[in-house]
Amino acid sequence: MSQTVKDQIIEQVDRLDDPRQRQVLDFVRRLRAPEGTPGRDLLRFAGTIDPGDLEAISRAIQEGCETVERDG
Repeated sequence: MSQTVKDQIIEQVDRLDDPRQRQVLDFVRRLRAPEGTPGRDLLRFAGTIDPGDLEAISRAIQEGCETVERDG
């Protein structure tokens, strides 16, 4: 019978010393998908921002992203 991917991972991790096992654990934790609100739940807000406000937001982003703050 073939091993599952999980079984293969466990087999390989068991061969590592403790510091490397911790590295694997840290790596796997970083792989987790970020938690948040699914996009489908946000669709009800589509079109609710005034077009003039969207233009102002867009302009502010463009202007703000093209500057360098030498002190920050």
